[in-house]
Amino acid sequence: MIKQYCILYGTTMAIMLAMDMLWLKGIAHSFYQQRLGDMLEFRTLPAILFYLLYGVGIVVFVSGNAEKWQTVLLYGSFFGLVAYATYDLTNLGTLRAWPLSVTLVDMAWGVFNTGLSATVGWCITRLLTR
Repeated sequence: MIKQYCILYGTTMAIMLAMDMLWLKGIAHSFYQQRLGDMLEFRTLPAILFYLLYGVGIVVFVSGNAEKWQTVLLYGSFFGLVAYATYDLTNLGTLRAWPLSVTLVDMAWGVFNTGLSATVGWCITRLLTR
């Protein structure tokens, strides 16, 4: 069982990290740069801590005991919404220069990336551990 959870964690996080790097460094980089300007700075340690903890959250609350991929997709998407909304709505409510457009785009990305990563990670784990 521990081996299965480790594989699930690893596959989910590999997909999520790849998708996030594609999103943050490529597709949406100019979007964030234009709207956040000087506020935008990559800090390695907080990023590593976020991904380590977020991956545990996905496995514990979404995919660890799921029986169907549809459940993983639904709960993964909802987990992404809650997590990203917590961050973005807090920023929107407390930071004067935080744009609504960043909040909406980032929340949508959280739903998509978490749902997809959790589901694909779950499917790959099922294939590898049968």
